[in-house]
Amino acid sequence: MLIKNNKTMRATFARLMSFSLAALMAMSVGQVANAAGSYTRGQHIEPAYEGWRPNEDGTFSFMFGYHNENWEEEPDVEIGPENMFSPGNPDRGQPTHFLPRRNRFTFEVKVPADWGDRELVWTLKVNGVERKAYATLTTDYQVDNIVIASETGSLGAGTSSPESRSNVAPVVTVQGDEIRNVRVGQAMNLKTLVTDDGLPTPDNPYEEARERALLAGDTEEAAAISAENFHKRRMMRPPSRVTVGKTNGLYLSWNVYRGKGKVTFDPPMSKVWEDTRTSANSPWGALWTPPPIPEDGIYDVNVTFEEPGTYVLWGRADDGGLYHDGYVTVNVTE
Repeated sequence: MLIKNNKTMRATFARLMSFSLAALMAMSVGQVANAAGSYTRGQHIEPAYEGWRPNEDGTFSFMFGYHNENWEEEPDVEIGPENMFSPGNPDRGQPTHFLPRRNRFTFEVKVPADWGDRELVWTLKVNGVERKAYATLTTDYQVDNIVIASETGSLGAGTSSPESRSNVAPVVTVQGDEIRNVRVGQAMNLKTLVTDDGLPTPDNPYEEARERALLAGDTEEAAAISAENFHKRRMMRPPSRVTVGKTNGLYLSWNVYRGKGKVTFDPPMSKVWEDTRTSANSPWGALWTPPPIPEDGIYDVNVTFEEPGTYVLWGRADDGGLYHDGYVTVNVTE
């Protein structure tokens, strides 16, 4: 049974209002120029303040993400006047490589217990357009696990369930050194242990449709045909929720967090950004299903760099509702 959560609804409404105002401001300066309102490149990025949560030691964590207006362009913005926090240290661990479209709860910034009513401001300038995100300890922006699951699409907006309230985030443990050295073109192996509680229960829309048909009295063959037809209809219909919908199921995805240059991951990674297109290898896409979980829990990935430099790779384990991150710094030489 779904239970209404007033705090979740208030937080979701506050975020929707904030994002809507940002979108209207973008339109007022001519950022939306075509009928589809969609771009492959050349547009700006909206930094997003997702909310805050208290820590056991009395400190607070501000949570940030972003919306890249581009579907393909992945801008690189070094720490400095065009990618900075204020007041204080301009480098608060934010990314310098930005993936396409909406990326929620990408990183956190810890502030002291006596932060009070001050603002922490993230400034980001991309393709000539500067935007800012303002973080405060406003009550309506307090975040818990249910808010995260709701915001990312694991749950419907303003709802929860006994399973979602019991869910514990997966844990990422990168095997080996946190700082590594490799040459251009040389494959670097990454082994990552991921542990999880198995919640939320992984989604399998095809199997669920087949089981419904069997319960209705269909034969195995007829049930398979019914499930296939359901799958095709699901593939063709537009989104029907006011918030994004996400397929629940554990996966690990490595991506570039900092560093310029093409990086190849083998096998290809499921996306951590909200690609809602069919067959997009994204939990937000219509046909995505959770990949098999290794028996020993260790995910094996080979990474190849095409250009020298210093890179930070970001590994996110996501069970659909909650997530946990790991990082590796790689020095790449010729």
